[in-house]
Amino acid sequence: MQYQAPRWLPGGQAQTIWPALFSRHTGGPKLDFRRERWDTPDGDFVDVDWLDYPGDDPAIERPLLVLFHGLEGSSQSHSSQAFATVARSRGWAFAMPHFRGCSGELNLAPRAYHSGDFEEVGWMLARFKEMHDGPVLAAGVSLGGNALLRWAEEHGQSAAATTRAVCSICSPVDLAAAGHAIGQGFNRLVYTRMFLRTMVPKALRKLQQHPGLFDGERLRAASDLYEFDNLFTAPLHGFRSTEDYWARASAKPHLKRIRIPALVLNARNDPFVPAASLPRQQDAGSYVQLWQPAQGGHVGFAQGRPPGHVFGMPEQVCDWLARAL
Repeated sequence: MQYQAPRWLPGGQAQTIWPALFSRHTGGPKLDFRRERWDTPDGDFVDVDWLDYPGDDPAIERPLLVLFHGLEGSSQSHSSQAFATVARSRGWAFAMPHFRGCSGELNLAPRAYHSGDFEEVGWMLARFKEMHDGPVLAAGVSLGGNALLRWAEEHGQSAAATTRAVCSICSPVDLAAAGHAIGQGFNRLVYTRMFLRTMVPKALRKLQQHPGLFDGERLRAASDLYEFDNLFTAPLHGFRSTEDYWARASAKPHLKRIRIPALVLNARNDPFVPAASLPRQQDAGSYVQLWQPAQGGHVGFAQGRPPGHVFGMPEQVCDWLARAL
């Protein structure tokens, strides 16, 4: 990937925060999403936001780009909006499935979502493939990208029957390294607090739905994501502890099992994902391409004059995905 941060935006922290808050991430006509609710096999639901191509002709087998969002993300996230804008400019269909609890309505079952949720990703992708006549491409941002890679790893050669290519963007493929990084210093003061501000109330509402699901008092006192995962994420999704969750859900150890074209994009100055934890090509195998630019922050990659825009990275990712067509 070719990326050089503008001079007015130095450092990984600024390249993470500024684009999310201020840079332009939509272009052209307003993005009007059409929401569709899918019933899950376990009696719950997920919400999918579709961006239909204007004047769409069902006879035209357009590529469909499926984007999986990051932790506490949605179709309103800056990265989601930018990818939707780029997909529309190419004449592609675009869909954003929301992980459970992220569409604005609390889901029904005890489970929520997590970084290694390849079963849910697989169910969603299979349904997209059934519904869409054209080729399916898939990308995932941060948490969503790690889960997407885990799906590709678990399915091996059979993944090609569902999607042509996959891409992870700024994903914590080594969850232990990322978990420790976000729990320290500035990251703990800013990002940890930001995530817990929405995650803890949603978990407590889940406790009201399902009394006795976990210890509510201990969760209220959680001060970092390690504690939250130990009390909520890990036990609710079949893991023994945070350490067990981080080890089993990380995509990095299994990249060589991937048998479809896969792109793993990580900026080396990402505050959440230490550069030392990133995979090397010998770790990745022949189907996986690594893009590790020196700059970009965490899902930042702003370009242009202030306040900048964030279309450059999605354009390059979609260029790469298009090669699989």
